[in-house]
Amino acid sequence: MLRQVIVTIMGNVDAGKSETIDRIKKTSIVKSEPGKITQSIKAYSVDLETIKELSKGKLDTSKIKVPGLLFIDTPGHKAFSNLRKRGGSLADIAILIIDINEGIKPQTLESIEILKENKTPFIIALNKIDLINGWQKNPDKPILQNIQIQAETIQKILETKHYDLVSKLYELSLNTERFDRIEDFTKQIAMVPMSAKTGEGVSELLMVLTGLAQKFLESQLSYNPEAPGEGTILEVKEEKGLGICIDTIVYKGKIKVSDTIVVGTLKEPLLTKVKALLLTENKQLKNIKEAEAAIGIKISAPNLDDVIPGMPIKVANEGIEKIKEEIQKQVEQITLELDEEGIIIKADTLGSLEALINLLREKNILIKRASIGEITKKDLAEASAELPEYKAILGFNIKKQESKEIKIITNDVIYKILDEFEEWQQKVLQEKEAKLLEGLTKLCKIKILEGYIFRQSNPAVSGTEVLAGSLKSGTPLFKDDKKLTEAKEIQKDGKKIDEAKVNDQIAVSFPNVTLGRQLKETDILYSDLTETEFKRYKDLKEKLTQEDIQILKDIAELKRKSNPSWGM
Repeated sequence: MLRQVIVTIMGNVDAGKSETIDRIKKTSIVKSEPGKITQSIKAYSVDLETIKELSKGKLDTSKIKVPGLLFIDTPGHKAFSNLRKRGGSLADIAILIIDINEGIKPQTLESIEILKENKTPFIIALNKIDLINGWQKNPDKPILQNIQIQAETIQKILETKHYDLVSKLYELSLNTERFDRIEDFTKQIAMVPMSAKTGEGVSELLMVLTGLAQKFLESQLSYNPEAPGEGTILEVKEEKGLGICIDTIVYKGKIKVSDTIVVGTLKEPLLTKVKALLLTENKQLKNIKEAEAAIGIKISAPNLDDVIPGMPIKVANEGIEKIKEEIQKQVEQITLELDEEGIIIKADTLGSLEALINLLREKNILIKRASIGEITKKDLAEASAELPEYKAILGFNIKKQESKEIKIITNDVIYKILDEFEEWQQKVLQEKEAKLLEGLTKLCKIKILEGYIFRQSNPAVSGTEVLAGSLKSGTPLFKDDKKLTEAKEIQKDGKKIDEAKVNDQIAVSFPNVTLGRQLKETDILYSDLTETEFKRYKDLKEKLTQEDIQILKDIAELKRKSNPSWGM
């Protein structure tokens, strides 16, 4: 017996994934998503009759045996790669959607890597052909016929874009070609030109998809309808009159009303009994007695309070303890590695939480605590980190709260959370560094210029060049290993300035020295640090430039001529 083909849709942000399902299922997915980006895995069933209806008058559907397609619509932003991995691991076959006008994007590359990693076969949809300048839309015609009746210039543009992508994908070790030109589907990946907006090419996309799945995955699609059902929870929702329900994709066997099921939680596997199984039809819930793979269903059962999206479920009418162990092992694979110090993060689902963790890990941001649900008093208490740059709570898809002590950043578009946090943290770190360096003598290395003595003494005034660091008025200066003078006043181009930068040539007044005696032309002077200042600079070494570090080394070397342990 063949089940529905489980299909995952992948690609870059705005490539047109939700719009493609929108076109197929006549839903309004795109309009309902924050920022028009799908941000949680969802399943949409497309039965064989829908495929036949879309293909009527254009393609022969008489040889299709599979009962339909179950689409898992996965997010496009790179932060959701873990959800795509979960979707990819469930999928029999995938559609990689590429905007033919935009080409390969970072998330396209990431999607390809995930598909390779999961060894998921896939086809490529070259979307948005309708945006090619001059394209004449003909949604009622087969896509190949439609291409042939376009103006010759448009056909050439399409071919150029197509083969540019073929070339770039070949560099990624992918052998691709337009679906009608492929000689061996086991060696080449099919590409289907299409427009999710107009519907052009969508029928061909479905036919290639079902044809390949039926031809090469028939053994994988065969299943025993009497085997214990297994599934993955996609969403947890409260339904009026039913309480908490779990939206689940069943990918093996059968689940029936009154079945005992084991459900994974963050604590320990939950044992419960199926009270009702429901399907959504025309936005209404319809009761069914049993559900076989592959189908997306809503399960009503008692005691689902601790259940979260992403968790596994399995029918356990017998061998309960063994099944509990299997489920626990699957849950333990979801590791949330945390740090002793760091920020607090919150999210509405496990998948969202993992995505936020992965995004922050990429940026080497420490995470002290990660949990699901709204911000609590405990979160606010634990967010009082010792380091000011970690006194923050980041929340995805949860309610905004106000705090005078803690920076709280929430959003329903995940990358905006990171952008705002990085901007805030950078500001905090700059303030912190400025405070740490506050009061320390500025690091500098200067040279007395030859032929530019303006006054020999009381005070001595000479042309001076800043060789490294910066010279601030009032900076104490030394030569060899002894304090000599200070930069009392600095002028540049006849104007008094407070600080001179590297390579500046300036006039500097030096009190308590006579040029030609204690201070001579071509002499090199350094800022005269105390040992305490030197040690503080050493402690802040990672905040210094290589130039500053070299000045410190020079100062230490000179000071240690008379005091070998100076600064140690």
